[in-house]
Amino acid sequence: MRDVNQAHDAPPASPPRPIWRAALPWAALAALLVVPPCLSTQSWLVAWLAQTAAMIVFALSYNLLLGGAGLLSFGHAASSGIGALIAAHLFNRVGVPLPLLPLAGGIGGAMFGASYGLVATRRAGTAFAMITLGIGELVAAAAWTLPDWFGGEAGVAIDRTTGIAVPGLTFGPAREAYALIALWCALAVMAMRLLSRTPFMRLANAVRDNPVRAAAIGCFARRVRYEVVVWSSFFAGIAGTLGLINVELVSTESVGMLRSGSVLIATVIGGSGAFFGPVAGAVVLTFFSVVVAGATRAWLLYLGLFFVVVVVCAPDGIAGWMQRQTARMSRDGWRAFLPWFACRMTGAGAWSLAVVLAVQWAYGQRFGTEERASFFTTIAPLWLAASMLCLAAIGWLTMRVAARMDGKLDARARAEVGE
Repeated sequence: MRDVNQAHDAPPASPPRPIWRAALPWAALAALLVVPPCLSTQSWLVAWLAQTAAMIVFALSYNLLLGGAGLLSFGHAASSGIGALIAAHLFNRVGVPLPLLPLAGGIGGAMFGASYGLVATRRAGTAFAMITLGIGELVAAAAWTLPDWFGGEAGVAIDRTTGIAVPGLTFGPAREAYALIALWCALAVMAMRLLSRTPFMRLANAVRDNPVRAAAIGCFARRVRYEVVVWSSFFAGIAGTLGLINVELVSTESVGMLRSGSVLIATVIGGSGAFFGPVAGAVVLTFFSVVVAGATRAWLLYLGLFFVVVVVCAPDGIAGWMQRQTARMSRDGWRAFLPWFACRMTGAGAWSLAVVLAVQWAYGQRFGTEERASFFTTIAPLWLAASMLCLAAIGWLTMRVAARMDGKLDARARAEVGE
């Protein structure tokens, strides 16, 4: 009877996650990599997709450190750049086949990670971040002082049409090169997904959450951190080589601090708590750096503002925000969720448009025709102020309506729980 009562009092098991929900991110990634090149042959689209694919691998490799082991690195670009540099030298001097070049770059990145990890993984937290910052600065300085290896200002270039020939492929056209980049991106994403589900990464999560308790069960925290650094550097080297295949050049910027900062921004924007969070952050970052940068020179300002909004309003990133909205829709039902969500998005869009009007007018007045927005250079300040006030009022009203709807939905949910 005791066993029966215990079984009766046990909490019900959580329902299994639907298969379609688990497959949805993979379908979205496949659609992003495959569908646009089939619908359009514009060169800028292929270039943006190639940069996006390389940044996806780069951001996921960084999340092995930040999300997997809780290691904040400020020098991750060094692993990516050195891996690409080794791959470029091997391609030019040995003639490694281009389809196997990302693997060579990954091995080069892992070798660099194995060397600097011996020093960096002695400490965690802020100390690890400062050590990687110093190593990143050291590699960036060496890129200028060793021109025979790093190529100096010109960098190290390759010609992807040379090397060992592949039957039926020259990799000269951008679409053929993008097909190779997309294939390696898919393989790297699947490999990192499998790695994230291994017992080793569970140990890394334990070291991240409570290293003292992990050590009490026999886990050597430093060894786990060291292996995570090596794996992260391996995939970072693959990402750097994908960028090398795209632009046929690896330069000093590939190991610079700006690139390390960009991958950190992409990971935080997307969310380090979910596997596909950095994928969303990589897509957003490349959208700003390619599409928005082609329309206005204020793209860095917009990226900074977006980053601040994400950190303040959604500290868990885009992935966490989407998970909360999905849970809310499951709780309230789509009929009640959609009006509330529409009000929130309308308010956010109105405020964003008001900020864009102000920024573009200021840049138009400062740079004139160079801003490619003659409308913003000729609009009267009075009309600009009136438009901004109207947009701000619309945003405030819609947010107030959404807040009232939010209160009613929460009250109804509490009442249902009470019943």
